[in-house]
Amino acid sequence: MFKNTPFEAIAKTMSESAPKMNPVALQEAIKPVQDNLKAWADLAQVQAKEAQAVIAETVESIKGAKDPQAAFELMKASAEAGMAIFAKNLKAATSLSVDQFHSSVDAIEKALPAPEAFASVAKNLKAAASTAESTLDTALEKGAAAVASVSGATKAKKPR
Repeated sequence: MFKNTPFEAIAKTMSESAPKMNPVALQEAIKPVQDNLKAWADLAQVQAKEAQAVIAETVESIKGAKDPQAAFELMKASAEAGMAIFAKNLKAATSLSVDQFHSSVDAIEKALPAPEAFASVAKNLKAAASTAESTLDTALEKGAAAVASVSGATKAKKPR
């Protein structure tokens, strides 16, 4: 009935394993995945609402602009706000990713027959992820400071 193709091999394994499945254990195993997906969906929803609010505010502000220079300044302010939201959103996504990575490493460690043998590897993996998050935060802060200094220099050059 089954040939030796990957799909059919998976189908065979599933059909042979189906009677042995424990629905409660399966639900327990899937729960962390569901929680992770919900966390990402919640984050995406919050970030989308923030972005929509900034765009709506920009559109309303531009409607009231009396001259091209005022419209340009509003667009510049909108771009700066957009960059700030981008940085905030990237930090939030990175934080969620690192938290979920740490949880996954912890789950792997607990599932191993000798978790103490994996403990130092787990510690180093989590430290590396935290270092990457910290490096990204620093880069975003430096980038924001650079944008602010350029923006401030542009404003200083235009005495009116």
